Amino acid sequence: MNTRPQRLSLSLPKKSIFTLPDAHDVDIECQAGSLWITLDHDPRDIVLEQGERFRSDVHRRALVAALEPSCVRFTAERLTVAAERARPERATSPWRLWPHGMTPA
Repeated sequence: MNTRPQRLSLSLPKKSIFTLPDAHDVDIECQAGSLWITLDHDPRDIVLEQGERFRSDVHRRALVAALEPSCVRFTAERLTVAAERARPERATSPWRLWPHGMTPA
């Protein structure tokens, strides 16, 4: 059985964060702008510029932060995604992205 990969493309405002609950075997491609990716319990900081991509080989949560207005595409056999809520008291949708003051170390 041949399954078609799932794709999700997003435009992220500067300083917004998107959570990928399990980044295992997910291609994260920066289509425009620049992205900062950090994986739980991983000391690396991954920064992607336009045209670059990253793929994790471990089952860990990934935070994808836009360092500037950016476009990102996620591709995988099966995607599980959720938006990080920086201000849950104001959240009206689980897919809303909130600005957050994170910067790379």
